[in-house]
Amino acid sequence: MPTQTIPAELTQYFEGSHIALALAEAGEDNPLLLVNEPFRQLTGYRDEEVIGRNCRLLQQDAPNVEAREKIRAFLESGRHASVRTPIVNFRKDGRPFVNLLYMSKLKALSGEVRFLFASQFDISRSQPELLSAYDAELSRTLARMNPTLAESGLVIEGSLMTIANSVATVAQAKLTLADLDGPGFP
Repeated sequence: MPTQTIPAELTQYFEGSHIALALAEAGEDNPLLLVNEPFRQLTGYRDEEVIGRNCRLLQQDAPNVEAREKIRAFLESGRHASVRTPIVNFRKDGRPFVNLLYMSKLKALSGEVRFLFASQFDISRSQPELLSAYDAELSRTLARMNPTLAESGLVIEGSLMTIANSVATVAQAKLTLADLDGPGFP
């Protein structure tokens, strides 16, 4: 079960955000500590179904080889402040979607990684302009989170320098989704 206490300011911030956000404990298996309403709407899962579990539950049996390698490198290395990668996820009802996952580390002023911050965006059937709007909102979210985190003695690592070309990302997601819609996937 999760052991970290989440600063009240961070919880309030999550509750007011318009984009899907998740917060995980840094450490053993990175259990989810907090998700917000846009996350619940995107995935179909209720808090009690995901809190205390690793977010990989959304991947089910999808191979996600490249995405898993990037996430593993991010989690295991102090060199990677953030990661952004498309990854195949599944909603609670089993419908697949391509999630543009963004993850960053939240550190105490001592340098200890306390939490993992993540944002999710369904790029499966999205238009490039919607991804651009999401990118802008995620950028504003990160900028507005800094003062909130500072009150709790935390800093967010990384920035949106990891954003890929929106048009190419959406095109790749549509190809991936076409593969998922083919035979062999539910």
